[in-house]
Amino acid sequence: MTYTTTRDGTRIAYQLQGEGPALVLLAGQANSHHWWDSVRVDFHPVRTTLTLDYRGTGESDKPDILHSTELFAQDVIAVLDDLGIDRADIYGTSMGGRVAQHLAARHPHCVNALILGCTSPGGPHSIERGNDVRRALAQPQPAAARQACWNSRTHPAGSPTTPGHTTPSATPTRRPSPGVTTSRSATGTTPETSCPRISAPTLVLHGSDDLLNPTANAPLLADRIPDARVHLFPDTRHAYFEEARTHASPLVLDFLTATHQP
Repeated sequence: MTYTTTRDGTRIAYQLQGEGPALVLLAGQANSHHWWDSVRVDFHPVRTTLTLDYRGTGESDKPDILHSTELFAQDVIAVLDDLGIDRADIYGTSMGGRVAQHLAARHPHCVNALILGCTSPGGPHSIERGNDVRRALAQPQPAAARQACWNSRTHPAGSPTTPGHTTPSATPTRRPSPGVTTSRSATGTTPETSCPRISAPTLVLHGSDDLLNPTANAPLLADRIPDARVHLFPDTRHAYFEEARTHASPLVLDFLTATHQP
C-alpha cells in the first residue's frame, strides 16, 4: 500500500495500475477503491488508473473531523502532487462525481477531461431519491439495509436485459466506514454553484433506472456545465458501469481518446 500525507497530516492510501496517461477513478460515498475492482482493468491497455481510499475509508487514516466533498478533492490534489502528475482525466461516480466537479471547477489546470457518472449537480436544484428508497436504506436490520442498498445499485438477477447488460458478481457487503460524513452543507461551495465554472470536456453518464440518484439529475447536471454531453444506459441502475460494462467502458475510452486528439 502506498500513501500520501496531506497538509493536515492525514495519510491517504492510493493505488496505481495500468499503463499510459493517468485516469483518476473516484468512488461513491463511504466506499474505498474496491468500488472499481470489477471494471478498472478495462482502462489499463491505454490508461494508468489511480484510485484512492477517501479519508475515513479503506486503508486511509480516519480522523475524527467533519469531512466534505471539497476536502476529498483537496486530498486528490495532494496525491496528484505527490506523484508529480500535472494533469489527469477524472472519472467520478455517485459522491465521487461531486468530488470530481470540485476538482474541475477549482483546479481546472489539473483536469484534461471529466466523466461524471450517476451523480448530480448538488445544491437545491438536484432531485433527491424517493422516500421509499430512503426508508429501505434506513432499515434497522443491517442485513436488510445492505440488501436494499444492493437492490438500488443493480437490477436483481433475472431482470430484463439489453445488449451489454450484465449482472454484477460482487456481493452486497459495502458499508460506511466510521468517521465518514459527506453532507453538502459541510462544504463551502456546493457543486451546483461550481458547475458553470467547469471548462474541461465533460461526459455525463447515468443508468436509466437509477433509484439512489434519480436519472433526472443527468440532464440537470449537463445543463449547468458548458458543452457537456449526456448518455443514458437503458435498464440499468446506480451501478450502470457494472451492469452495462461492455458499453460503458468503451464509451469512456472513446470519449477520452477524442478529447486527447490535437
